Amino acid sequence: MNQMLQDPKTETSEVTQPPVPVDPPPAPDHPHFAKPQRVAFVQACWHRDVVEEARIAFIKEAEARHLTHVDVFEVPGSFEIPLHAQILAKTRRYTAIVAAGLVVDGGIYRHEFVADTVIKALMDVQLRTEVPVFSAVLTPQQFHETEVHYDFFRKHFAIKGVEVAAACAETLLGLERLRGQVAAGIVG
Repeated sequence: MNQMLQDPKTETSEVTQPPVPVDPPPAPDHPHFAKPQRVAFVQACWHRDVVEEARIAFIKEAEARHLTHVDVFEVPGSFEIPLHAQILAKTRRYTAIVAAGLVVDGGIYRHEFVADTVIKALMDVQLRTEVPVFSAVLTPQQFHETEVHYDFFRKHFAIKGVEVAAACAETLLGLERLRGQVAAGIVG
């Protein structure tokens, strides 16, 4: 009945060739900006070893997307991010601000409150200043200070760093285009 299963030791009719090396796919050619962009990356220090994975991945992906001017700022925790974001946005030195933090707590209501407050405040900064603000402030339902959880969230923050860099670059390109159209009288 299982005629397809054969002992691999007795099968000698096929000669296996060594695998042909495959070149990695070429790096995507991301569009360039008309003007240099400067981004502020505001990082919470609570669980720094986890959160810094987002920063590392963000900077690498940002460079690939021609965002080469990234200034990093550290704050004690996620709750402090919005005020720093607002002050940085008001300087008009930055074309975008990225926030990264890990909000954890034993009580579900407290960490959800902090996360919701931070996200709402970041949105308010963005709308008041017209400087886009991106969030990699994450709030896991469960975080235990075990090596398994630390490893999982380090990897997760690295993924989020790449995603937030892509969102940042694409938004800045879109805003650059839109502002050019407004200035040319095409839109508005």
